[in-house]
Amino acid sequence: MIEAKALTKRYGVHLALDGVTFNAAPGEILGLLGPNGAGKTTTMRILTGYMPPSSGTATVAGFDVLDDSMEVRRRVGYMPERVPIYPDMTVQGYVMFWARLRGVRKAKARVDEVLERVRLTERRNSLLRNLSKGLVQRLGLAQALVHEPDVVILDEPTIGIDPQQVIEVREYVRQLGRDHTVLFSTHILSEAEQVCDRVVIINKGRLMAEGKPEALRRQLDPGDHIYVMVRGEVKRVRGVLEKIAGVERVETNGPGFSVRAKKGTDVRARIAEGVAAANLPLIEMRPVAMTLEDIFLDIVGREG
Repeated sequence: MIEAKALTKRYGVHLALDGVTFNAAPGEILGLLGPNGAGKTTTMRILTGYMPPSSGTATVAGFDVLDDSMEVRRRVGYMPERVPIYPDMTVQGYVMFWARLRGVRKAKARVDEVLERVRLTERRNSLLRNLSKGLVQRLGLAQALVHEPDVVILDEPTIGIDPQQVIEVREYVRQLGRDHTVLFSTHILSEAEQVCDRVVIINKGRLMAEGKPEALRRQLDPGDHIYVMVRGEVKRVRGVLEKIAGVERVETNGPGFSVRAKKGTDVRARIAEGVAAANLPLIEMRPVAMTLEDIFLDIVGREG
């Protein structure tokens, strides 16, 4: 359904994409992962026909993004990171506007259906200027779906919304995978694990890895990461933590410490025992979800 071969994009002397190759099968939810500035948005803009590649090819639903740009656009629904809105439009008027631009037949019925799907029916007459960020994200999803595209491309759809709305958006994405091919951009590996069938990771415009999320986490995560808060003098607490078997690195993190363990080593019981033996009160201990930025920075640091 999506096939990219050796995609390259230059902005002047800056190389934003450097020979990226990947594909997405019909009905697959493919995560496009990487830290900010990795080239994710550039990739999606090429696939939606928004901009041409400098070299390489890309096809969507069998149509080339350069030679058959209009056919590609008919088959793609795109939700950018910042949803463009007209503040004085109503919710229904905005989605109807997109339906007419897309040439949707029986537009009124289709708009009603999409608003119901993203749970905006009760806000259909609300002005867009009065919507929260989370509701604007739902609106962006509605405009991306109104023409029933084969492929849905979502650029960081969970950025800037509250935890409950993040859960809702993730559930919408899972549901989309039943009827559409979905390209889902994020920089949070744990999010991709919950939503995506497979992921492609890029960094500095280059393909770093691809595969199933759980396999990539095992491959890329440099080790267990735990947040520990202990009441006591900072230097003494740090010394206790650094002496625990299996601990590779201890760093101050706000009122507590970030503890990195050797890969595949569970040091939580040892931390609890070591802190207790030192007569220090353990206030909090929890695993830290790794972002791709954390993983890449750690890998670069170890290589240096």
